[in-house]
Amino acid sequence: MTLVAVLIANPARPAITDAVLAEARRVLASAHQPRILHGEVAAEVLVAGAPEAAPALAEALRAALGGEPVDVAVLPADAHRRKRLFLADMDSTMIEQECIDELADEVGLKEHVAAITERAMRGEIAFEPALRERVALLKDLPLGTVDRLVAERITLMPGGPTLVRTMRAHGAHTCLVSGGFTLFTGPVAERIGFHENHANRLVLAGDRLAGTVAEPIVGKAAKRDTLIALRERLGLAPGETLAVGDGANDLAMIGEAGLGVAFRAKPAVAAAAQVRIEHGDLTALLYLQGYAAAEFVA
Repeated sequence: MTLVAVLIANPARPAITDAVLAEARRVLASAHQPRILHGEVAAEVLVAGAPEAAPALAEALRAALGGEPVDVAVLPADAHRRKRLFLADMDSTMIEQECIDELADEVGLKEHVAAITERAMRGEIAFEPALRERVALLKDLPLGTVDRLVAERITLMPGGPTLVRTMRAHGAHTCLVSGGFTLFTGPVAERIGFHENHANRLVLAGDRLAGTVAEPIVGKAAKRDTLIALRERLGLAPGETLAVGDGANDLAMIGEAGLGVAFRAKPAVAAAAQVRIEHGDLTALLYLQGYAAAEFVA
């Protein structure tokens, strides 16, 4: 069996030097020459080993590289490495904000709501009641506020559009699935280039928010169910799927995917995911699949 160790740095801070690659080959006891995916930003090294050896190899490599700003993953080098279905969380994953916190800022409650959001994303409190509690605080907020926030405050996570467009160009189906709201996922999904999006629907009272969210709520179980439904609809094997997120409500989806990635995630999520990305941007998910930068669709 063959595994592949992938080393990834942030494009703004290249760190995959010859010394880093030499140390990686030593730790992995690999006789293979590294394949450079992008300058000093990403590279991979083949190593003999069974899939069950991958976590220990990744930890050994991570420990050996110490304080280097480098993400490490060890994955099977199999036929399903390039995924055909991609699901992504939105808030703090595909965009840099938490939309509900930005809405709360409009009523002077951002600090209070953000504290609840943080606890929910860490898995310290249940997602569904926490969402209802926060949405109730937004009652009577004008609907036009959402359009203004999308235009003025919502910024895309670096690498996101390239990730989605490259996967689409190579035949993958892409879906934005969020515990947030359709009023945000719609324009964000269109801007990035996702095929479809799923999220919660805020109930309206005329041209204002009613302070409630339509049931059932898109939470942890619904995200996993969306992955399974799309996988079955497309006739894909479990190993052909990729999911990324940062919060506790993403854990079931990440765990169900053939490749589950925690992106700049809460500690419990990073600990549970197959791969964690802390330094790279979202193009890291392309390097994990073996794409070289020359194949990216900008």
